[in-house]
Amino acid sequence: MKHVLITGAYGGMGKAAVAAFREAGYFVFALDKRVEDAVEGVCPIAYDATDSASVERAFSIVKTQTEHLDVILHFAGIYTLNSLVEYTDEEFSRAFEINVFGVYRINKAFLPLLTKGGKIIITTSELAPLQPLPFTGLYAITKSTLDKYAYSLRMELQLLGISVVVLRPGAVDTGLLDVSTQALDDFCKKTQLYSCNAERFKKVVESVEARKIPPAKVAKKALKIAEAKKPKYVYAINRNPLLLLLSVLPKRMQTWIIKEILEK
Repeated sequence: MKHVLITGAYGGMGKAAVAAFREAGYFVFALDKRVEDAVEGVCPIAYDATDSASVERAFSIVKTQTEHLDVILHFAGIYTLNSLVEYTDEEFSRAFEINVFGVYRINKAFLPLLTKGGKIIITTSELAPLQPLPFTGLYAITKSTLDKYAYSLRMELQLLGISVVVLRPGAVDTGLLDVSTQALDDFCKKTQLYSCNAERFKKVVESVEARKIPPAKVAKKALKIAEAKKPKYVYAINRNPLLLLLSVLPKRMQTWIIKEILEK
């Protein structure tokens, strides 16, 4: 039997991936901060991505049930929106702790169980290779860092016969739009530096999120990557044409457009 470890396993994309891999015959180790009851073929494991000791405990649980993993699939992460000069140190650090260090800790701990030919699939964001929008900078920075980490890890682990793959889903129907618009409302109320036109920015966010895909589509793509003999480095889904267009414009024009949108 094949074994897969999935982080963020009880969020939208993670839950869909658990179902897809289980249906395909994998035994699933489902890691998340809050987990649900065990079902046949799924072992739920509560863990804290920011705590190395918690990750080690998760490793110990997995080790009691198998000596090998075929796939490590990363979905755990947080979305954050604020001004880059108004985050607290704790908020800034937490984004890196979860989005970057959380992935690093899992890969480091579970690498000894990955078989030759195994795969590490790291979910980043379509924003990772693009220019970040204002007030989403920290999220984009962590995802860009994760992209660079994944490429560096791929260069190294290929020597051990292990593939590292980046999955960049675009807008996914997981409730992120509600989270991002609420975060924007909170930011506009709290910021002491910016007079932000929240309604205009919401329209930008809504246009980015308009072409949402179901989590099952991301899960299907992750399963296809897991089954591929020679997977590509990057798989992008549902890329947003407006973001792509903005990103290819000269930076001076990008900043002017955003200024025109956000200023009251």
